[in-house]
Amino acid sequence: MGPKRRRSAEGENKQQNRGSVVTRSKSSSSSSNNNFNSPVVVFAHGAGASSSSDWMIRWKNLLTDSLNAVEVVTFDYPYISKRRPPPKAEKLVEFHSDIVKTIASKYPQHPLVLVGKSMGSRVSCMVAAENGIRASAVVCLGYPLKGAKGAIRDEPLLQLTVPTMFVQGTKDGLCPLESLEVVRQKMKALSALHVVENGDHSLKIAKKNLKLAGISQEEAEQHVVQAIAMFVSQIIGSR
Repeated sequence: MGPKRRRSAEGENKQQNRGSVVTRSKSSSSSSNNNFNSPVVVFAHGAGASSSSDWMIRWKNLLTDSLNAVEVVTFDYPYISKRRPPPKAEKLVEFHSDIVKTIASKYPQHPLVLVGKSMGSRVSCMVAAENGIRASAVVCLGYPLKGAKGAIRDEPLLQLTVPTMFVQGTKDGLCPLESLEVVRQKMKALSALHVVENGDHSLKIAKKNLKLAGISQEEAEQHVVQAIAMFVSQIIGSR
């Protein structure tokens, strides 16, 4: 019997400012635009790196392919072009929400999925709870549950009614899995969890742990996107 590769668990329980960047990646399938089960995805970056980072580009491509997305849209929050530290997440909601509304209006018949890395996932959850945002699902890649001083920041999650998936590494200090499980039990929304064994906050696994598990980083990432695709497919199929 081969080494255990991953654990997963599921539970029911303004327009763009000057200098901002919006990029798009479309499915290579020519029939995607005619398949109304193909989602449109708005993908938000984390606090420290823009939408043009290698990580964001790689994951945008992974999501485009695995979800057969009609379009995956990434963008930069305004503070990026001003070379400033990120503001509080709450101050990014209006800008993020406007991006989402613009993209959703372009594809009114397609399911809307909000995806975010770290801070972007936290803001995505806040946006999903806004009036007028009809997201089918939210996917959080490395949700930053713990604040800088160690406080558990669960308010956005407890406000959600949209099905939400968490993808978390076991070595992510910003989201202890035991704390996340407590929060998931309190959430009104259906939630799912995919755990990346030995993954850090960016879901990266150290080389020694990859060797012990007998897998590559690329294989681990494929496990993640397959789990995301299954979750999104189940949610869209139940609409």
